[in-house]
This record gives sequence, C-alpha cells and structure tokens, in this order.
Amino acid sequence: MTSRTDTNPLRNGCDDLWTWDRRERSPEVRLYGSNFRIAHFHPNWSSGTAGVRGTRVLNNGRYFWELHLSRRIFGTSMMFGIGTKKARLHADSFTNLLGKDDQGWGLSHKGLLWHAGRWTHYTKPFRENVATKIGILFDGIAGTVTYYKDEKCLGVAFRGLNEVKEPLYPIICSTAAKTEMLLDSMKRDFVNLQDRCRAVIVKRIKSKQDLEKLFLPPKIRMYLGEALADTVEPFRPVNQNVSNNVGTI
Repeated sequence: MTSRTDTNPLRNGCDDLWTWDRRERSPEVRLYGSNFRIAHFHPNWSSGTAGVRGTRVLNNGRYFWELHLSRRIFGTSMMFGIGTKKARLHADSFTNLLGKDDQGWGLSHKGLLWHAGRWTHYTKPFRENVATKIGILFDGIAGTVTYYKDEKCLGVAFRGLNEVKEPLYPIICSTAAKTEMLLDSMKRDFVNLQDRCRAVIVKRIKSKQDLEKLFLPPKIRMYLGEALADTVEPFRPVNQNVSNNVGTI
C-alpha cells in the first residue's frame, strides 16, 4: 500500500510522455494546448456525458499523472481513472460513465468510487467552483490505483488490476458544460537499467538531428529515438476561448 504521507510518488522514476487520444474521444470533447493535453468538455452546452482516453497503456508498469481541474467543478459527475478500450466515452444522459460497467474504474468529484455499476464512498465531495489537482498512481505490479487530491494521498482506491488482461488506459469524463482538465506531471517507473540509461541520455539530446550526429550503432540510435520521438514542449497557458484557439481539435 502507498504511504498516506508519500505525496511524491515515483520521484525516482522518469518523465513519461503521453497525451489524450485525438481519435478515442466523445464528439463533445475538444483538445488543445501544448500537445493537446487540455481536454475541454461540452464547449457549448451539455446534454450528456463526454469522455476521452489517454494514449498510455498502463499494464505491468507503474505510472503517475496529475490532472488540473478548472474552477468549473459542478454537475452530475466529473470522473478520473482508468478503463479498457471497451469503456464507453459518450452517453446521451448525465451519468457516472467511468465505472458504469466492468470496463472502467473511476473516482467522481462527488467523492465516490465506481466500478461495475456499483459505488462506494472514498473521500469528501470536491468543493464546487474551486480549482483542484488530482493525482493518480497506477501500480500494475501490485494491481492498485491510488488517488491524490491537492498533493494529499487518499489511499488505495482499487485493487486487483494486475489480473486484468485487457490493455488499460487513463480516462477522464464530465457531464458539466465548459469544464476543463489539464494533463500534467506524468511520471513512470524504470523498466530496467537500460531504460534508466536511455532516460539520462535523452535528457541531453535536443532533437533527432542531434541524435544523428552521435557515432552509435543503428540499433542503439533507434532505441534512443523511440523515446525522443514523443518529446513534447512544456505547457504554456493558452487562450481560454476554445473556439478561437488554432490548436483546438
């Protein structure tokens, strides 16, 4: 179990590089910002529940990511967690979509955990209209999901995820109009010593052109390039008016 005082999980790991999937999302989700890491739900008005899946496959590893929720926290359900590819990402009703079936595991802003259509109390409801930071620690070795709220560990929420054979992904969803979640502070555990060495080298390479200048065997250069290819720019605030933002999709 994760210590309730450990507010910096995977601090000895490395930065992870993934984003929201531009294809696997509800039509009521707009993505924008640096590397499209900001999800904007129901840009006009809401008549249901919208979700988006992350590109990171989580199984068999340890991963941590944070979500910055805008001040617009309200409505039937704003949710954060994980799910398989079979987890629904849209519903024409206001519902707790993540965990409505056995394909998802989610925490709602009401403080409830949802899985297989059942819920349990987990923490206090979030204060409405107050910006909040949610951290999610997925431990694929122990098979657990642990949540953090404003850097305070809330304890293990779900167990037994190591027994799930389907690929698991980060998922968020919301019923509330014009709500936003920013993906930030992604970390992952090292797979092995080779992985750790690659992370150190990649930090010192600014571009693929720099990589090509290194006198390395082709296989090693290719291995380094796999990590470098996903490098993203640091987040910079963007115009909150989504319809006027060139980077919106």
